[in-house]
Amino acid sequence: MSGFIDFIRKQGVVGLAVGFILGGAVSKVVSALVTDIINPILGLALGAAGDLKTAAVSVGSVKILYGDLISVLIDFFVIAFVVYFGVKWLKLDKLDKKE
Repeated sequence: MSGFIDFIRKQGVVGLAVGFILGGAVSKVVSALVTDIINPILGLALGAAGDLKTAAVSVGSVKILYGDLISVLIDFFVIAFVVYFGVKWLKLDKLDKKE
């Protein structure tokens, strides 16, 4: 049992678990922001009747649904932005560097 506790201490498993849980929470918040606020505004601007996910282009009998892709890309970029500046703000990018 002590070998397992040493492994957890040396490998930073607790910090990784906390980061994973917080990352999931940030992802949910950002997804809600994108779905409930950003997508309806962009949907109106693109003429998708208030919901970006329904934006599409019809080419003959084929309907190309580009709105969902744009929604997922916005979600990704907002999460990446939050994580990047969160790491910079908490100065976590300097933890691994030996000076």
